[in-house]
Amino acid sequence: MYDDTCRFLAENFSADFASWLLGEPVTLTEIQPTELSLDPIRADALIFLESNESVLQIEFQTLPKNNIPFRLLDYRVRMYRRDPTKPMRQIVIYLKQIESELVHQTSFTMERTRHEFEVIRLWEQPASLFLQYPGLIPFAVLGQSTDAEETLRQAAQKVDEISDPMTQANLMAASGILAGLKLDEEAIYRLLRRDIMQESTVYRSILAEGLAEGEMKKQREIAINLLRRGIAIDIIAPSTGLTLEEVQQLQQQINESAPN
Repeated sequence: MYDDTCRFLAENFSADFASWLLGEPVTLTEIQPTELSLDPIRADALIFLESNESVLQIEFQTLPKNNIPFRLLDYRVRMYRRDPTKPMRQIVIYLKQIESELVHQTSFTMERTRHEFEVIRLWEQPASLFLQYPGLIPFAVLGQSTDAEETLRQAAQKVDEISDPMTQANLMAASGILAGLKLDEEAIYRLLRRDIMQESTVYRSILAEGLAEGEMKKQREIAINLLRRGIAIDIIAPSTGLTLEEVQQLQQQINESAPN
C-alpha cells in the first residue's frame, strides 16, 4: 500500500521529485521495468525516471532489507547495458523511522567491486520542504517536525488550496495513507476529509488491489488444501484459476515444510 502510493506520486508528479532530488524541475519519463528485464514483483517499490541527460532511480522502503545494496548494483548494471553513456542517480528513500544500521548503508562491496548509492531518511528531512511542492505534500507528515498532527493539518490546508478536484483528492488520499506510518486512524480522519479521499484514483486502485490480493490468497489456500488431499495438479489449476507453475510452487512449499 505504501509502495503503491509512493509510486503513484513519483509517476504523476515527477517534476516535483526532480526539483527535490535533482535540484531542478526537469521533465522525466518513466522507464518500464520490462525494459531492464526486471521481474515486476521485484519492481513494486521501484520507479525509474529518465530525462535526456540522465536516469533517476527511486526505491521506496518502509523497512530496510539486507539485499537492497546488491539490488542497487544489479539495477545499475542493467541500466548500463541499456545505455552505457547515460549517468544514473540511485536513491533509496526510507519512509518509517527505525533504529537500524541498514538505513545508513550506502554501498555494496564484493571482492574488488564497490558500488555506491544515495539514501534519504525522511524523518531527517524538514517537513516544511515537502510542503513546497504539491506532489511531495503527502511526505510532510513523515518529515522532521515537533508535532506530526500539526504537520498533517498544514498538509491538508495545502491540499485544500489545489484547484483541480482529482489532484486534490489524490493528494488527500496519499497524505492519509502515508500518515498511517506515524499517526493512528482516528487522528488521520479527524484532520483529513474522508469523502475527498474516497473519490481519488489512488484510493480506489489500492482498494481494488487489496481485494484482488485477498481473492488470490483465498485461491492459494484452496489449492493447498486440495494438494494435501492428493488431488492432481492439473485438476487444481483450472479449478482455482491458478497457473500450473503456481500450483507446482505451492506443492514444493508443502514438500519443503513437511517433517523429514
